[in-house]
Amino acid sequence: MKRPKIGLALGSGGARGFAHLGVLKALKDEGIPVDMIAGSSMGALVGCLYGVGHKMEDLYKLSTTFRRKYYLDFTVPKMGFIAGKRIKEFIQLFSHNKNIEDLNIPVSVVATDITNGEKVVFTSGPVASAVRASIAIPGIFVPEKINGRLLVDGGVIDRVPVSVVKEMGADLVIGVDVSHVKRNAEITTIYDVIMQSIDILQLEIVAHREIASDFMIRPHVEMYSTRAFKNIEEIIDMGEEEARKVIPSIKKALEEWKG
Repeated sequence: MKRPKIGLALGSGGARGFAHLGVLKALKDEGIPVDMIAGSSMGALVGCLYGVGHKMEDLYKLSTTFRRKYYLDFTVPKMGFIAGKRIKEFIQLFSHNKNIEDLNIPVSVVATDITNGEKVVFTSGPVASAVRASIAIPGIFVPEKINGRLLVDGGVIDRVPVSVVKEMGADLVIGVDVSHVKRNAEITTIYDVIMQSIDILQLEIVAHREIASDFMIRPHVEMYSTRAFKNIEEIIDMGEEEARKVIPSIKKALEEWKG
């Protein structure tokens, strides 16, 4: 019997995005194949690193050693505080300088054209440039220029890119949303202001995406900071835990699939 193609839509969410690794691990452990991934921001970073073919244990090690110093290259603020060269070099290194079209599975990277408000989806070209654009939180990172377009964080326009993974040909879509609005959040920095604003702006849109996806996994990571790369193990565990709750339903859908 023909099985459905399974697509993951991995959402944005700063450090909380490492929960995506837990979701990927749970699916792998349960023998649920991932045929394609669309990612915004941290979802794009995790999706591409997974697509390179790194073993899960290596991705876990990489994430738990990730520190802010890897991307803090401050610049004189004009369009952002962080130049973003360091994080781009980090992505280049761990993506083995690959192009998106050379990854083990199809991956789409979502960014936002800040000049004309359009969604830009990368399915080819250097992984490092596309992911660097997708993680460029407006006001924090200097936007990335690609083909004359000024690009910022994919989460601005499409936090959980369900429609993108559908366009890629997924029959069953699993969305992963790690960016809940934290109520009564402690807002102390410009980063907090920007991240909380993006989360609030996306509230209703993501509620609609939940209906559009077959399964929506929501790891309970709202208590963790999006900017402090601490508690990574707990964040990954949360992703795995929430994914395991949905796995019986996914397996049932696979069994019932008539293709």
